[in-house]
Amino acid sequence: MPQVKEFSVEEKLSSLVTVQKIESKLDEIHILKGELPMEVADLEDEIQGLHSRQTRIEEEINGITEFIEQKKEAIKEAQALIKKYEKQTDNVKNNREFEAVNKEIEMQQLEVKLCEKHIKDANEEIAEKAVALDKAKKAIAAKDGVLTTKKGELEKIIAATEKEEKHFNKMAAEAREHVDDRLLTSYDKIRKSYRNGLAVVPVERDACGGCFYAIPPQKQSEIKQHKKVMVCENCGRILVDDDLNNKVEIK
Repeated sequence: MPQVKEFSVEEKLSSLVTVQKIESKLDEIHILKGELPMEVADLEDEIQGLHSRQTRIEEEINGITEFIEQKKEAIKEAQALIKKYEKQTDNVKNNREFEAVNKEIEMQQLEVKLCEKHIKDANEEIAEKAVALDKAKKAIAAKDGVLTTKKGELEKIIAATEKEEKHFNKMAAEAREHVDDRLLTSYDKIRKSYRNGLAVVPVERDACGGCFYAIPPQKQSEIKQHKKVMVCENCGRILVDDDLNNKVEIK
């Protein structure tokens, strides 16, 4: 049965410093990109929403236009009936028939007026929708312009850093394989707790390199001995001595 190599505390800390320095390089690339990836995604979502709004308004205008055409057809039918009833008035035999025909004419005339009112109201609604549609189109054009600019900026940064980012991602994956699982879990947890992503820091000028909390001489001596993993009492970051930290170089 093959023996599993036990790494010394110094080796564990050295591996952890390596991971930290590589991932700090990746952080620098992400800082260079800044908020651009999020801004691009937000703009794309906003433009998609505006396009949906434009489509909805266009569909509403089409629906109102169809309604107007239906009312125009109804007017034609009513006018045809009026002509028909007017001809019938020449052949009525008594007042009762005359009143009945006249009533039909009045009903059709009322239908014409009602349809004309519906058409007028619908045209006013179309005018309002047209204003909203124009605003949506202008908003899309403006947002498209901003998106093109932002995408251009992001693409330039990606093109300039892509090779470097791939290199460091590969290095980070390889370096992580050499770190104790429990120590790596603690490292990841601490790293996520701080915006600058620093989980492993050197003792500099007798203080924690992360929060600048003073480290007593006795504790500094223990850190230099590499007998156990030491953490800052104030911020919880993993502490290493300056010599060990400087031994690790990332290219």
